[in-house]
Amino acid sequence: METEKPIFSDARRDLIVPGDDQKTIHYCSEHFLMLVEEAIAQRNQCTIALSGGNTPKAIFKALTQSDRTKKIDWSRVFLFWSDERDVPPDHKDSNYHMAMEAGFAQLAIPEDHIFRMVAEKDIEDNANVYEASIKKVIPDCRFDLVMLGLGNDGHTASLFPYTKALDVIDRLVATNHIPQKECWRMTLTFPIINNARHICFYVIGSDKADILNLVLKGAHHPHRLPAQNVGTCANRALWIADANAAASFEGLHPIRIKLRE
Repeated sequence: METEKPIFSDARRDLIVPGDDQKTIHYCSEHFLMLVEEAIAQRNQCTIALSGGNTPKAIFKALTQSDRTKKIDWSRVFLFWSDERDVPPDHKDSNYHMAMEAGFAQLAIPEDHIFRMVAEKDIEDNANVYEASIKKVIPDCRFDLVMLGLGNDGHTASLFPYTKALDVIDRLVATNHIPQKECWRMTLTFPIINNARHICFYVIGSDKADILNLVLKGAHHPHRLPAQNVGTCANRALWIADANAAASFEGLHPIRIKLRE
């Protein structure tokens, strides 16, 4: 992928802005597919942790309509999730349900390559099962892609401000009680997120402008703004935002981006 210089960079993160929301969704979907192609070419499989939320939903719908999708051997793709709510798989709030309905059910991914988080019952036991599944499929515990969103409170995955899972460093998968929402969630932890080959945040909409500015340019306070804890000096996180979400960044202009054909 060829890009101009990001409009914002620091030691751990880069921010690029493809343009308006539609251009950004198109870029995100093509970027996603390009990473799938590259992983299969290099390692004969691709492992992805999907995110929930409205922006990933739009990306999932767009990628199923891309000509690039038809060229991919989806039998070599393994789907996981970055987090899940404590609801059954057919519930409207399920991240698994959203992803499958938005397009992944249409792709030729073997059923035994799809690993949903079972968070609606026995959540502690199922978190252990999920971690074991990751280790079995991905012995080096390096996802090819971890998809992430940004909440208006600065959370990502189900790593919410001031919750216990923020401090988990000896697990890949944790349960997390979210007092703000009076519920339990299952989530990937920072160690495995930051170990991914590609870490991508997707941020769209003017309602994200203030929090995006605070997370990227504000004082480092990862317990209050957990998304600040993503990305390392050795393994940078890529933030992809539309012009509205990135409106507070000085010198903003849509960048010209060319994805490898």
